[in-house]
Amino acid sequence: MTWAEDLHALAPLAARAPSPHNAQPWTVGYGQDSLTIGWDPTRSLPVGDPTRRDLYLCLGGYVETWLIAATDAGLNARAEIEVDEAARTVARLLPADSPHATDFTAADIAGRACARGGHRAGRLDPEQIARAGLQLTTTGLTELPAQELAGLAVRADRRLWSAPGVAAELRDWLRLTPRHPRYYQDGLTYQALAMSRAEAVGLRAVLAARASRPLAPLLASTQSGLLRGEGSVLVLSGSPETAESMVGAGRELLRVWYALAAQGISVHPLSQLIDCPETERELRRRVGARPLAVFRAGHPVSPPPRSARLPSPPASRP
Repeated sequence: MTWAEDLHALAPLAARAPSPHNAQPWTVGYGQDSLTIGWDPTRSLPVGDPTRRDLYLCLGGYVETWLIAATDAGLNARAEIEVDEAARTVARLLPADSPHATDFTAADIAGRACARGGHRAGRLDPEQIARAGLQLTTTGLTELPAQELAGLAVRADRRLWSAPGVAAELRDWLRLTPRHPRYYQDGLTYQALAMSRAEAVGLRAVLAARASRPLAPLLASTQSGLLRGEGSVLVLSGSPETAESMVGAGRELLRVWYALAAQGISVHPLSQLIDCPETERELRRRVGARPLAVFRAGHPVSPPPRSARLPSPPASRP
């Protein structure tokens, strides 16, 4: 078997990388001695992520997950990051003379989880945050008390979910019943959103009405409740000036998440705090730098469900 064929066997593990709305936007092309990573525009979020910030962060995390999986499997690989907007590609994985330097394993990839429900009360220990911060070279990590951001989250949610097109985009990626034809492939299930069946039925009714106005206060109040208890919110910050540097920031973000997961800590992204200009400015003031990713971090009160993944496609030429 070729190096690329050996790497292809790791595709299901690499696909455990996180993505916004669990859209799994990545594409993979296999050459004789290379692997090309790109994205599928039909799986991006043009309304919710118009600047592609979350897309590039996600693809950076996907690149990093491939490299960790390769090292765990005994394959030497390196990444060349180069974003080509026309070709919709972001990186190539190539054979390397030595393993990718990483503290993580396949078990860490499989164990990472997103817990959108309740976390046990209490802020993270500074030593736990410091261990996660060891993964950073170009970005910074700041901890803020969750309670201080509850009001900001309400404002951000109300603005986000009242914006034209957001509710329609959300409809495309929510899986609020097991009868949904893609329930076991992609998107956000009601279990992943920590919703009861009754709450899922209510949300389906709101979405079926094609109205975003009732959706805004519903989601805003839910978010506020999650942040009003004692807990930690972590902010990844930096100043990436190119698409390539944003992909690099995504690699660092995912290493932070793996470092937290190794300590039994789950995360819950709060991207709306950055997507709303008003709350982004306030967040920037608090951390003293440009926020790139915001997420609750804590010990979940119950094991979070595993999100679905698309079947791995057969190897194809890039």
